[in-house]
This record gives sequence, structure tokens and C-alpha cells, in this order.
Amino acid sequence: MKVDFYQLSRDPVEKVVAGIARKVRQDDGRLLVVSADEDQRKAISKALWTAAPEEFLANGAYDAPHPNRQPILISDNADPANGAKLAIIADGTWREDAAALHRVLLMFGEAQTQDARTLWRGFDARKDVERRIFKQTPEGRWTEGG
Repeated sequence: MKVDFYQLSRDPVEKVVAGIARKVRQDDGRLLVVSADEDQRKAISKALWTAAPEEFLANGAYDAPHPNRQPILISDNADPANGAKLAIIADGTWREDAAALHRVLLMFGEAQTQDARTLWRGFDARKDVERRIFKQTPEGRWTEGG
């Protein structure tokens, strides 16, 4: 399993999720977006539908009909009912069931930095986890490393 830590410092999570989702969908991939916060899930869905005037990123909720058909599934749990191998944890809270996915992107803000560091160290003993960290530049690009 690969876990990429994304330290949010400039853009809100819904904008970052929309940018990543656009790249995933360009390759016809499927994505699972996880957050326990209902308001955050709604904001992410709206950002996906309105990503740019000439495009939209179709998405649906886990508890709506036919979650398996959704190219981007938004949920409060890490069950990839749509067959996604990639998940974004948008609320910054690790869920152990996400470990069943091939790759997980953990988004976290300043208030969650200590929790992210603790999780990073907790992965030290796990041989099945490959970790990377990405930080956002003032221009909005993402760079790997600390």
C-alpha cells in the first residue's frame, strides 16, 4: 500500500480533491473520496461538479442508488464500492480499512499536523506501507519531501 501525505497550506481541500480527481479521470480511473464531515462531502461534490466552466467531474454519494457506477464516489467510509484503487481521505483522519486500497492520499491541514506525524511514525514498523509527503508551494504546485 502507498500512503501519500498531502499537507494543505494554501488551497482548500475541495479544490485539491478536484485537481487530483481531474487527473484520475483523464486516465479513466475511479476514485473514492472519504470524509466523516457531511458538509465537507457536499462541498467536495459541488467542487467536482463545477471544476471548470467547460467540464464537470461526475460523482455520487455512497448512500445514493448505484454507488458502484460512480466514477468518483464520496463516502464517510473507506469501502470502495465503485471499484476504486485510489482513495483520498479528505478529513485528515486515518481509517485502518483504507489500508485495503492500493493507494491512499491523506489530506491534512495545520491543525492535524501532529496527528499526521504520529501516523507517519506509526507506519515505520509496517513493511507493507510505502510513504511519501507532499507540500504545497506558494504558487499552488505540489512538491515531494519535507
